[in-house]
Amino acid sequence: MTHATRNRVLGLVLAVLVFVADQFTKWLMIGPLELQTRGHIDLLPFFDLTWTENRGISLGLFSAQSSEARWMLLAVTGLIALVIVVWMMRERLLGDIAALALVLGGAVGNIRDRFLYGYVVDFADFQVWGFRPFLIFNLADAAITIGVLILLVRALFMRETREPRHGAGQADTSAETF
Repeated sequence: MTHATRNRVLGLVLAVLVFVADQFTKWLMIGPLELQTRGHIDLLPFFDLTWTENRGISLGLFSAQSSEARWMLLAVTGLIALVIVVWMMRERLLGDIAALALVLGGAVGNIRDRFLYGYVVDFADFQVWGFRPFLIFNLADAAITIGVLILLVRALFMRETREPRHGAGQADTSAETF
């Protein structure tokens, strides 16, 4: 198995772990904690559980109010997830693959919610002295956000170091491995 193939397999495993963790936390909210019925659970001075049904995408944008809009949103997010899979399979570096895996695992978790319920289950409610720096979110949203931030940081600050080529057919072996 090549180094790049191993990185891609690790990426797929990470995406599955994010998906499973996301679905487990949502199961806890819907099932044992009955957050959908209770609406709100106080936990810490800065963190509560608050039931929210997000019928849109990030920040509640493009809210799907009709059945047709819901299925269109589901199709678009599914297409985006497919693009991420293709992108991930083309990458070689573990840092890029891991970031894409976080986005993929989170996206698939939210896609499953939208398919099953018609909305995405959100529940994590951070606040600092009554100020909410984030909208109510879930583990999938956090994974997507972290993955995108990693991609941005890597794109802006990580550079491949290439030595001058001595021949036209010489392979570049000096690229970063993470």
